[in-house]
Amino acid sequence: MEPDDLDRQLISLLQANARESTANLARKLGVARTTVVARLARLERSGVVVGYTLRLGQDAARPPLRAHVGITVQPRSGPAVVAALGKLPELVQLSSVSGEFDYIAVLQAPSTQRLDALLDAIGQVDGVLKTTTSVVLAVRIDRQA
Repeated sequence: MEPDDLDRQLISLLQANARESTANLARKLGVARTTVVARLARLERSGVVVGYTLRLGQDAARPPLRAHVGITVQPRSGPAVVAALGKLPELVQLSSVSGEFDYIAVLQAPSTQRLDALLDAIGQVDGVLKTTTSVVLAVRIDRQA
């Protein structure tokens, strides 16, 4: 099922506030509440929406330091590198990507000292050739649950 424009608007509103009432969603979208209820049911049945979640505020949910790390690996060493990185509890997300890097890792750490240790650990993983780190200074938009 391919979501249409109304579905995408509904999903965007729910990503901002999953507890929004169907009446408020309908008002914001300019449609009937029954339309919102039917759309939500269809999105859930089709697997586009698989759940609703709670997001904690920055201070409660996340350590104060977050970084994105571009990782370049030796040919055929990807599975071993992924397995090693998966053991790091501070690893929030690991994506294989096209372009300059093979992977982008999202890390969160309570201090610069811990982030430095994590980066050293990643650099020492067999198969890792190079890392490039960008520390997140501020999150401007966050639609992830």
